[in-house]
Amino acid sequence: MGRSWDNLGLFGSGMPMRTWLLPLLLLTGTAFAGTRQSPDTLEVLVFGDPQPKSATDVDYYRRDIVEPLVGRHHAKLGISLGDISNDAPELYPLVKAVDAKLGVPWLYVPGNHDVDVGAKDDVSSLESFHRAFGKDTYARREKLATFVVLDDVIVQPDKKPAYIGGFREDQFAFLESLLPNVPKDRLLVIAVHIPLFEGPGQHTFRDADRERLFALLKDFPHVLLLSAHSHTQWQVAHGEKSGWHGANPLREYNVGAACGAFWSGVKDAAGIPASTMSDGTPNGYAVLTVKAGGEYALAWHPARDPDAAMALHGPKVLRKGAYPAWGVYANVFMGEEDTRVEYRVDGGDWQPMKKVLQADPGLLAENMRDDAADALRGYDRSPEATPSTHLWRGALPTGLEAGEHQVEVRAFDRWRGEQRARTSYRLQEAASP
Repeated sequence: MGRSWDNLGLFGSGMPMRTWLLPLLLLTGTAFAGTRQSPDTLEVLVFGDPQPKSATDVDYYRRDIVEPLVGRHHAKLGISLGDISNDAPELYPLVKAVDAKLGVPWLYVPGNHDVDVGAKDDVSSLESFHRAFGKDTYARREKLATFVVLDDVIVQPDKKPAYIGGFREDQFAFLESLLPNVPKDRLLVIAVHIPLFEGPGQHTFRDADRERLFALLKDFPHVLLLSAHSHTQWQVAHGEKSGWHGANPLREYNVGAACGAFWSGVKDAAGIPASTMSDGTPNGYAVLTVKAGGEYALAWHPARDPDAAMALHGPKVLRKGAYPAWGVYANVFMGEEDTRVEYRVDGGDWQPMKKVLQADPGLLAENMRDDAADALRGYDRSPEATPSTHLWRGALPTGLEAGEHQVEVRAFDRWRGEQRARTSYRLQEAASP
């Protein structure tokens, strides 16, 4: 069998050996008071990029993300997927104190903004992170899943870019020692910061390192990759094109940011910036629910409307009889390439919506409001809207009677099933020009 689980903590990497007791503690799976302990499921809170740049931002994080969950969640574990601060390690104690309010063990992944400013090499680039959180590479066993945290930020001083996604040799040695002892009948979660997938024309991750990791994982039937960094939401299925040769596609969930778009935008009534991400996803957090046999479910919860699965945008008024060139848009936050999204008007027949790769119109409208303003509307503007990978459109009929018309949209989420949202528009009579 090789090394026993009780000794796995000795093989975390990224810190001197005198700190080996920390990962040993992380592997115990201790139950904390205030959480529901069910033998059938394991709930995990997943936060992407809290990324405060100041104590003010930490307060936004506390009020917007953490406090609404205190005493109301059923998680037994939490993970932050990097960029614990925005180049401000002096904020680590504040962030840790906020996270501690949730009352569960917490795993921290380092991000590129957790690298020490002015680091001379990759080896010494996480000294502040190590002092605050411990190792950057380690494993934790739970009854239903194994979690592996991997630092995947390779610092490249005096180069452009200053960092790239990848892994160190000691991390591969750690995995080669760990994985033979990981049960294959339960979920294996790999938590990183920089996504392993790349956009068209991009080179953001070392291909050889990705392929080497995938080779180590290919015989595991139940693997989930969690990444962050992009401040958007992506659902990616790795296959042969990206070097994955397992029996089934490998899912990577690129988790949206807790800070959204870096705590930017107009403040709400509570004084918290809107912080909508550039793909139109509201800031928030994810929940991973693990079940027996390697099964799992994922959900995204917007911070200020945790039950919302989508956001709708459409015109308020159209001319009756006009050419139907205007539509309703549905930004389905957990939407995938094959997600079924439909709409209907006034309770009529359901019609398919078309998946489109374009900017979220709601965020575009916010961009225009910022452009038209004579003064700043917030400390930082909302981000410039970028094409969303989870946006659908349906044309609105204009041949109906004048007056108000109800629009209903439903999306069939892989894990949460049918999700609905509503909006309306008005048809107005207009005299001939």
